[in-house]
Amino acid sequence: MEFKSAVDVPRGVLIGSTSSVHCGDTIRLGLYRRVSPGSAACSVTSQCMVLRPDRSRASPVVVAEISTVPSLYHVNGTNGVNPSLRSRDSRVLDSYDDEYGGVVVNPDRLPAEPDAFVPLLRDSLSHWKIQGKKGVWLKLPLELSELVPIAVKEGFQYHHAERGHVMLTCWLPEGPCMLPANASHLVGVGGFIVNDKNEVLVVQERYCPPAFTRLWKLPTGFIQESEEIFDGVVREVKEETGVETEFVEVIAFRHAHHIAFEKSDLFFICMLRPLSTQIFVDDCEIHAARWMPLAEFVEQPLTKGDGMFKKVIDICLARLGRRYCGLFPHQVASKFEGKESTLYYNVLQAEDDYNCGTGGS
Repeated sequence: MEFKSAVDVPRGVLIGSTSSVHCGDTIRLGLYRRVSPGSAACSVTSQCMVLRPDRSRASPVVVAEISTVPSLYHVNGTNGVNPSLRSRDSRVLDSYDDEYGGVVVNPDRLPAEPDAFVPLLRDSLSHWKIQGKKGVWLKLPLELSELVPIAVKEGFQYHHAERGHVMLTCWLPEGPCMLPANASHLVGVGGFIVNDKNEVLVVQERYCPPAFTRLWKLPTGFIQESEEIFDGVVREVKEETGVETEFVEVIAFRHAHHIAFEKSDLFFICMLRPLSTQIFVDDCEIHAARWMPLAEFVEQPLTKGDGMFKKVIDICLARLGRRYCGLFPHQVASKFEGKESTLYYNVLQAEDDYNCGTGGS
């Protein structure tokens, strides 16, 4: 019984030593698997048909060592090749497969010199196309920024940038790119803290539009990478005012678009319980901070004249009066993620003063 598979080998790949093969020729490689009847053993041989640039053909050339064939080819319809068929002189960037049929290049094994990177990147792209790979993720550290224009010239596009690297992507198949876009949202938090004197903790921003310089507002800030909402809002209040707090629940959240750098914005208003009262202002961000009587806070002209501010305050007051219930964080495990994550929902508990309690005030 005989099985056959044939692929085109990229130009410049040396198949075997023969005078009929020249640099720049495209080679047609045929792989044959011969199986002996009644036996699981098989032997593999290969045969090359040289296609010259003028499309003329040379005589078939039998290659003695199949192990010289690079590991990028489909053999008998399978993706991935037996380790014995891997190239001894691989010209492919060090990488690993992602779970979506793509490739992630190892940033720690990239050549530092542009002259070495150009041919290696080109050979790698040919390699991955023949393998049927889809998206390629190329993370270039800051110290290798010289490689960015090279990758762009070879078809890569910007995906996102961080302080220490830029991420580039390349979609190999024909048709629209199916890679996920860069992060689309910023996540902000605001803390609503009322002490036992019915005073709310408020701040005046040091940097804000002139119309809001005299506005007393809730302490706010952005969630950091890999930070929970309930941790982030406690941290922000501590950084801006010095007041220690305990997270109670998410009261509401606002979704807005085209904010900073045209990104969307999710802003979570959270109720916190004060654990201290002494204020230490962060002079870098905050002009002033104080405990303001709740009635005075509500009656600010800028607050009363803004529909969003007024609604947020109404919700906060309703929560204080137990006419409203927010969302409390619960750690829940998921088989899809393989770990616990935070799910926010409310639970009625008669004995709990803060988590949707139904007891006395």
